[in-house]
Amino acid sequence: MIRPFSADQAPTFDLWTHTLPSLVARLPDVVRFLDTGGPAPLSQHPNWLRVMRDGLGYRVYGIEARANGLTCGFLPLAEVDSFLFGRFLVSLPYLNSNGVVAAAADVQAMLIDRAVELAGELNARHLELRHERPIEHTALTHTLDSKVHLRLPLPRTRDEFWKRLDAKVRNQVRKGEKSDLRVEWGGADLLAPFYAVFSANMRDLGTPVYGRDLFASILDTFPADAELCVTWAGDIPVATALLLHGPGVTEVPTASSLRKFNPTCANMLLYRHLIERAIDRGQAVFDFGRSTADGPTFKFKRQWGATPHPTAWQYHVRSGKVGEMRPDHPRYQRMIRVWQKLPLPLTRLIGPPLVRGIP
Repeated sequence: MIRPFSADQAPTFDLWTHTLPSLVARLPDVVRFLDTGGPAPLSQHPNWLRVMRDGLGYRVYGIEARANGLTCGFLPLAEVDSFLFGRFLVSLPYLNSNGVVAAAADVQAMLIDRAVELAGELNARHLELRHERPIEHTALTHTLDSKVHLRLPLPRTRDEFWKRLDAKVRNQVRKGEKSDLRVEWGGADLLAPFYAVFSANMRDLGTPVYGRDLFASILDTFPADAELCVTWAGDIPVATALLLHGPGVTEVPTASSLRKFNPTCANMLLYRHLIERAIDRGQAVFDFGRSTADGPTFKFKRQWGATPHPTAWQYHVRSGKVGEMRPDHPRYQRMIRVWQKLPLPLTRLIGPPLVRGIP
């Protein structure tokens, strides 16, 4: 993404590669640059590097470009290291979008040059930049675009939103309302029921689960912008979500529900409350996150009126092949089936160390 220079900036550049301690002093200038031309998305906030370190245990780096002492480009990176799979440099794990933000194309090139150099210094298998639009650079030789973002433009009121919905969707939401369910909002106080549902859902999907520390760190780092929603059937949490409120955009990076409660339409009730929460805050867009085009999750999000937007995850590959570590790679289908049969407590124990090593 390019955020232009102000008119009085001269294009004389310096590059700085920060670890988190040295970046702290530069945060006000970096944030000021990222907000050039309007507030930056929450996913671009440099404090995500703190989440990556505290919540996932990664070594983190921030590559900053300066012109006459002023920030004119930034690229956050996390070093994903696994004894099973090797080392990767990613901007940024867990998030749907991140990557290079620069004031000009030549600054973009400088930041990518340095990231490629850093990948070599760390002996990383590849550098992964989670862009939404591709950046032309000779070192970025591979792109994955099979995922799409699903985003819903929001009306000003709940009534307008309700009237827009298809009759089938409204009927499913009403079924949830008649199923004796209740919805609760909170923060760290709801982390236990949130994680109970999330970890069970990940086991059922055959996917190693993130640890609780990740979500605790998100809630602690963005106390005014991150919150949890839990749908209860009596005293049982049955559907949950993490909601992130950025400037004009509310995003749900993580949502889960228990399969045995699908007949109650708890997930439909959950999403109505999530979207209405964003409307109440005056947000312009609700971002459902990324999905494989035309897959079941894609179709679920489309029924709310969301429209697809492209992704362009770009790679500098030093060894191996792009996509080898993606969960949908055919080589992992047998492992997924085995994981689905493991006891839930065991997946909660061994899942976090495994998933933190997967880019």
